[in-house]
Formats: sequence, C-alpha cells, structure tokens
Amino acid sequence: MSKQVLVTGATGFIAGHVIAELLEHGYPVRATVRDLANTGKRAHLVELARRLGADLEFVAADLDRDAGWAEAVAGCAYVLHVASPFPSYIPDDERELVEPAVQGTLRVLRASAAEPGVRRVVVTSSIAAIAYGHEADAVRTEADWSVVGRIPPYQKSKTLAERAAWQFVGDLPAERGLELAAVNPGMVLGPLQSPVTSTSHEPIRRLMARDVPGSVRTGWTPVDVRDLAVAHRLAMELPQAAGNRYICAADPLWMAELAQILADEYNPRGLRVPTRVLPDWLIRFIARFDKGVRLAVPVLGRTEMVTADKARAELGWTMRPVRDTVLDTAESLLAFGVVNAPGVRPRPAAPRPASNTIGG
Repeated sequence: MSKQVLVTGATGFIAGHVIAELLEHGYPVRATVRDLANTGKRAHLVELARRLGADLEFVAADLDRDAGWAEAVAGCAYVLHVASPFPSYIPDDERELVEPAVQGTLRVLRASAAEPGVRRVVVTSSIAAIAYGHEADAVRTEADWSVVGRIPPYQKSKTLAERAAWQFVGDLPAERGLELAAVNPGMVLGPLQSPVTSTSHEPIRRLMARDVPGSVRTGWTPVDVRDLAVAHRLAMELPQAAGNRYICAADPLWMAELAQILADEYNPRGLRVPTRVLPDWLIRFIARFDKGVRLAVPVLGRTEMVTADKARAELGWTMRPVRDTVLDTAESLLAFGVVNAPGVRPRPAAPRPASNTIGG
C-alpha cells in the first residue's frame, strides 16, 4: 500500500516544516512548486532529504491552473494541501485572495478525487475561518465558522476555501470514500528553514528591527510551526481525524506581551525592542502609508479566542511553550540576517520534544 504524500506549496513556511516532519517519519514526499527551474528556493529541503536519505521529489503545479495536478497526485495515498495566498497587506480587490484560495483548493480536491489511490486530503485552513466576524466575544471551537459578510479579505479567503472543501467532499459519491480533515492554526511562528519569511513573522521582525516604535493593541493565538507540522501528520494518519477540523493554537498573546518576551531576552544583549503600546489613532494614521500596518486596523483592541482542546484530546497533540517559540523565531531571523544585529550572540534553540509516531 502506497505511503506517498503530496504536499502543495513546497517553498512556503508551513509546507517546508510539514515536509521535514514527513521525511523524518519515513514518508516518501512529492511536493509542488510553481517553477521547477527555480531550485534555490527549495535547496534547504533537498539538503534535508539528502541528510536523511529520504525520498523527496518536486513537480510543477500552480493553484491558478489545472495543468499538472493529475500528475502531482498520481500514485499518492495522501494529499496535504498547505498552499494558500497569505499577503503582507490588504489587497485593493479581495478577489486577489479569495479566488486563488477557493479555486486552488478545488483544483487539488478534483485531482485527488480522480486518483483512486488517494485516501485522505488534509487541508491547511486557519482560525481565520473560525473566530472572525462574530457579534459577541466567546471562546470559539471547531463548531464555529467566521461570518463571511463581516470579515477582511484574508479571513474571507480561508473561510470560503475551507467551506468549499467540505462541500466538495460531501457531494462526492459515497463509494469514492475520499476522507477530508482540516487543520486550523493560529498565528504560525517558529524558526525559518531559509531566509524567506512569512507574513506571520512580521510582528517579531518589526519589533526587533525597530521598524515600529511600539506595539499595536491587538493579539493572536500563536502556534509553533514544528508543532503544527506534527498536527498535519497526525491528521493524516489517525482514523478518527477523518471528517474533522482541528484548531491548533495557544492561549491569546497580545503584541505587547510578545514585545516584552523579546525585550527581556534581547535588550540586555544589545537590541532595543520597544515595549510601549501605541494608541489606536496613531496606528490608523500610520496605516495610511504602511500597507503592513493596515492589516492591524480591523482587529484593533481585539485578540483571538479559541481552544485546541479537541486536537489535544483526539490527536494526542501537544504544544511547546510560547516563549520558546517566540525566541526560536527571533534567533532564526538573526541567523539568516533577516534582522541585522551585529554582535548579538545566538541563543541555543530549545530541544525539540519527541513527537507521536503512528503509521510512519
């Protein structure tokens, strides 16, 4: 029986760690990239596979096109659809996010449904599809969906893409038997594998580089990308994960708390991480000129509230301490030169805890 796994969006931050998790657990991996000729963006994954003596291949497929997806899923038992647009600014036209997210997801699912060997698809969704647009504050669970008519474009793209996935699989003939699971992470932090950053790294990068004079009055529910990769593997392996969504996120972390973690570690070592909280009126003013800051305006004064109890109970999933995640993220930004801080000595990374191994 095939153990081949297809991972979409190989050069993305989450996908790179998912690929590493799978290779380390003995799975042969096929991964999609937009451009096979651009080998530099995946060199770190090639080197990892070489060190492990693992089976890793790359194929060309683009979420905007039908071509390549049938070949990508051929012979695979599992498909982990990780790729999705995650911009560092709010686009003028929300269709720039919504259409690639929804249509890309459907392309992957159509190809998977047409390949008899594919048993399960795991979709990387987000708490953006769960926790936004509600009139009353409450701790949200997998039973909740964000309210499409009251949310920004990115949150809308994740909500509509995940809903489209469940609708598609629900409409398949029963005899096809294609299983679906969704992983819904919070703010994904953790160490880089290459100098390419994710939008989720921006608050830490900006604070360390003093690109902002202080913190925005908002918060997130973070998750370590390494723990998130484990969640993807478990959602793929475990029989009980079929037909389920899983929130993967810690307790809320306000940006001011994030800044304090960084300041406590790095200010004595020569950085000057700002710790004051900026007033909302100033953020709105800065957002007129800074597209990145503009992302924060719809969530001023708000933090996400979700629970990962279901993932803990059903998958046996665990998270490392948030402080370790924040500092490992910061160290990788320094190590790859994303944040320029001459003379700051590296901090040893926290040891990776043993993860559950099932079926791999």
